[in-house]
Amino acid sequence: MGSLLVISVVAAVVLRLLWTLAVNFQHRQRAHRWGCAPLPTYPSDLLGIGLLKELLTAHKADAVCPMLEHRTAHISAREGRYVTTYGWTTLGQETCFTIDPENIQAACATQFKDFITGEVRLKISSQLAGKNIMSADGEEWAKYRAILRPQFSRNQISDLGLCERHVQNAMLAIPATRGQWTAPLDIQEIFRRFTADSSTEFLFGKSIGSQISAITGRETVEADFARHIDKCMEYVGKRAYLGPLYWLANNQESRASESKVHKYVDQYVQDAIKAFQEGKLQADPERSPQYIFLHALTTVTQDPIELRNHVISLLIGGRDTTSILLSWTVLLLARHPDEFQKLREVVLSDFGPYDTPRNLTFQSLRSCSRLQYCLNESLRLYPGIPVISRIAVKDTTLPRGGGPDGLQPIYVRKGQQIVGGIYPLHRRRDLWGPDADYFKPSRWDGRKTSWEYLPFNGGPRRCIGQEFALTEAGYALVRLVQRFDGLEDVNADEEIKQRLTLTSSPAQGVTVRLHAPQG
Repeated sequence: MGSLLVISVVAAVVLRLLWTLAVNFQHRQRAHRWGCAPLPTYPSDLLGIGLLKELLTAHKADAVCPMLEHRTAHISAREGRYVTTYGWTTLGQETCFTIDPENIQAACATQFKDFITGEVRLKISSQLAGKNIMSADGEEWAKYRAILRPQFSRNQISDLGLCERHVQNAMLAIPATRGQWTAPLDIQEIFRRFTADSSTEFLFGKSIGSQISAITGRETVEADFARHIDKCMEYVGKRAYLGPLYWLANNQESRASESKVHKYVDQYVQDAIKAFQEGKLQADPERSPQYIFLHALTTVTQDPIELRNHVISLLIGGRDTTSILLSWTVLLLARHPDEFQKLREVVLSDFGPYDTPRNLTFQSLRSCSRLQYCLNESLRLYPGIPVISRIAVKDTTLPRGGGPDGLQPIYVRKGQQIVGGIYPLHRRRDLWGPDADYFKPSRWDGRKTSWEYLPFNGGPRRCIGQEFALTEAGYALVRLVQRFDGLEDVNADEEIKQRLTLTSSPAQGVTVRLHAPQG
């Protein structure tokens, strides 16, 4: 009996080995037929456990993006050339890392149907937001995008009155005396509350009022909701870096916060469904005194879970994208006072002083070159999403990365992960010049970009809220620059670090002092 068991185990191992060899042979043959060449592989142990430890250590130290640049420099030195596409394996997951615009374009656009976001991405955030436009794939994703995209028409995103209300609340959080500097304050937190308040009013028709709650110190249901959203996002970020081990970041605390968020949003969803049934939806900006995103969405679907998922996913995206852009831009301007003064000069010329602003419209904001240059440069140096990932749904190829010169196509197996390094891509000196690591808004004068600049992703999955985020950030920045004539980074001597969840934000906050003009 014992001998039979040993023979069976040996036979199973041999059959598995033979099957693996046969499959690998088939892949090599197909790669040869398709003209592919091997790509460099980053050194690691057999299972890639060392690479996972390195990632988790870097994440704890707020140094993931520099780690990716270090890996690229290391393998480039080993290969004796600048390597922009290479592979590694972590816990059995084969990954192709690339900062080549052609490869990222292929995975995100020209070969769009060959790649998906994948099951792991869905599981990372499904407890909070279920299936939604950010986590779904295929026909389901196309359906969600078709539902949501019309809600971001210019009529909706150009409502600057909504933005101004919340800017004024944000200004209350920055007490100032004419001719003096303010006390040091973390303006990143003010921006987070600003975008949370404006996003919830846009989505629900009612703001959570987190700015006023913070100023007055009042405890409210809305402030509690904001805290639980933050806690949920903390856990989503942990799951993202654990990858296939995402379930390790599911616990009683995460489930309690998710339940609180669901309960709060479900109240608005039920109210919207009731308003639909009674014919009282405020969904048309031409006919209603106030456009409410959730009401507009309810004309398309009355599924309460689907409505909840859409609203939560857009709340997360709308809040984080704009607040992070504002935080990075103000931090960079605070460290480059000459650039702040250049921007202020143009703002005052185009839009007038703070107390009597003029010509502040969607179009004038988009036409203000200096403003757009500053936002573009901030997004280049610190993109909100520093990496994007895709999973191959079939055996396919990418245009470049193979062979001794890295210019031949590479073979991609079904199930292989493609990671596009947007942060290091935006800092490639061969694409952006020897000063690629420096904040230089003037580099955008006359510059046209393509797939070397991807702050909002690209292809069919390009962020549908891009114009909304740029409009809101541009407006808030103009009003801030109108009010203050000086900006100083209190921690200017410290190295800038990035805290990564699903997005990248200043790890130490943005502690600044602002100077109010004399008259």
